[in-house]
Amino acid sequence: MVVLFCLALTACATKPVTSSKVENLCHIFKEKPKWYQAAKKSTARWGGNIQLPMSIIYQESTFKRDARPKRKKILGFIPGSRPSNAYGYAQALTGTWGDYEREIGNSRKRRDNFADAFDFIQWYVNKTQQRNKVSKWDYDAHYLNYHEGQGGYARGTYKSKKWLLNTAARVDARATRYGAQLVTCKNELDSMKTGWF
Repeated sequence: MVVLFCLALTACATKPVTSSKVENLCHIFKEKPKWYQAAKKSTARWGGNIQLPMSIIYQESTFKRDARPKRKKILGFIPGSRPSNAYGYAQALTGTWGDYEREIGNSRKRRDNFADAFDFIQWYVNKTQQRNKVSKWDYDAHYLNYHEGQGGYARGTYKSKKWLLNTAARVDARATRYGAQLVTCKNELDSMKTGWF
């Protein structure tokens, strides 16, 4: 009985966001109220806003907890190696994740945990603001920093990558849309109880 109960809890904890709801931030948080509480807590800690990290997570993993980069194909069909060790909601690299853990003094964070991944992005956004003087409301510039690294952004490595500039523009548009949506449901979300589960 206890084993079945634990399995049920695990299934609830790892259930992905319904694909039809990922375009609307209100729908995401109504389906996952604990995510909203985690996002609020992290944003209070690091400053900024909720919509930018949520847009980055959408872009990087579409809210899949165990997302990884696609494997390269050998001869067009044989699975090869992955292009990087990025993993989880935020597609965080192992080395950068280690920097985050060391800086906050907690080595028990997990890339496949939403609250940890969201907090990682807020930490990174905060570091970007400090290093490259990018406003936390400059969504596309933050995505370019996130993708290229803060050093790469400072060197302008993104400037010749039209595909990346287009992706950053999509992140910007989604974050703007998410922000507008959040305004319409914030009071309702703030009043929701997350429940025992």
